[in-house]
Amino acid sequence: MNNSIKSLLAVLFGLLAGALLMAVTGHNPVEGYKFLIQGGLKSPERIGNTLATATPLILTGLSVAFAFRTGLFNIGAAGQMLFGGFCATAVGLSVDLPRALLLTLMVLAGFIGGALWALIPGILKARYNVHEVVSTIMMNWTAYWTVYYVIPGYFKGESLETESRQLPPEAMLHASWLSDMFQGSYINLGFFIGVVAVLVVAFLINKTTLGYELKAVGFNRHSAEYAGIAVKRSIVLSMFIAGGIAGLAGVAQYAGNASSLQIGVLPSQGFDGIAVALLGANAPLGVMVSALFFGVLYSGRGFMNAMTEIPPEIADSIIAIIIYFAATSILIERLFRKWKVRKSRAPHSAANKKQGEREHVDNA
Repeated sequence: MNNSIKSLLAVLFGLLAGALLMAVTGHNPVEGYKFLIQGGLKSPERIGNTLATATPLILTGLSVAFAFRTGLFNIGAAGQMLFGGFCATAVGLSVDLPRALLLTLMVLAGFIGGALWALIPGILKARYNVHEVVSTIMMNWTAYWTVYYVIPGYFKGESLETESRQLPPEAMLHASWLSDMFQGSYINLGFFIGVVAVLVVAFLINKTTLGYELKAVGFNRHSAEYAGIAVKRSIVLSMFIAGGIAGLAGVAQYAGNASSLQIGVLPSQGFDGIAVALLGANAPLGVMVSALFFGVLYSGRGFMNAMTEIPPEIADSIIAIIIYFAATSILIERLFRKWKVRKSRAPHSAANKKQGEREHVDNA
C-alpha cells in the first residue's frame, strides 16, 4: 500500500473517531468540523496564521524525518529548536547590522546552534554506540536549563525576568507586504525558510550521492560499511543536518511568530514534529502537507470552541487519534492485504463451486 494512502486513511479514521467523540459528548460533528476548518481557512488572515503556525512544524517534522530516513531517531528536535532560537535571539540582541545581513546572520546562527546541539548525540552514537533516543532527550533538558540560566543573566527582559528582551524590528522576520497580503496575520519570512528547507532536503535525499549514502546507512549500517561508505561520518553528518533544520524552527518561532524567548518552556513543536514526520511518511513534501494539516487543526480549534462550545481538547484528541492510526499503519496495511487476497480468491472459489455443481450434475 502506498505511504500516501496510509496517511490519508490515518487522517480519515482520525476524523471519523473525532466525529464519534463529538457525537458522544452531545455536539454536532458536522458543525464542529465546519467551524474547525473555517477557523484555519476562513479568511486571508486566518490562512496566514495557519501558515505561521505550521512553519515550525514543517521544520521540526523535516528534522525528525531526515534523521529517520538515515536510520536515526531524533527525539531532540525540541532542544535543538530551543538552542537554535536562543542563538538567533542572542545575535539579534547583540549585533547591529543592516536588516538583510542581520537576518542572514541570525538564520546561520540558528542553524549552527541546532546543528551543534545535535552533533553531540551524533558523535556519541558513532563512536560509542550510545542510543540517540537517550542522548537527544538528555540534550533537550540541557538546552532547557542552559537557556533558563543565560537569558535572565545576560538578556533579561525589561519588565519580566522570565523572557528575553524584545527583538528590535530589524531583527524580526516580519514583512509588511506579507502582512498586507494576509490582512494583518502574523505570517512571516520563516514560512519561506521552511519551504526552501523542504526543497533542499528533498533534493539532498533523492538526487545526491551524499543522500544515497545517508539512506544506505539507514537501511543497513553493516552493508553500507561493507560497500565502503564511511558509516560513522554519515551518522555524525546526519545528526548535524537534522539539528540544523530544527534550529531553523527556533529562528522561525522566536524571531517570527514571537518577538522574545521565554524561559521555562520546552517548545512543543519539537515533539509535535515527530507526529508530523510520522503522518508525512518521512518524505519532505509529505512532511510539509502534514504540517499544514496540523496547522489548520491548531489554528481552527479555538474558533470551533468559540462558535460551538466544543472544547478545544476535542481537536487535540483528533490529532492524537490520527497519530495513533499513522503509527499503526502496518496493521492497516495487513488488513488491506488480507482483503485483497480474499477478493482475488473469491472468483476462483465461485468458479470451483460452479465446476463442482456441473460435475455433480454430470455424474447424476
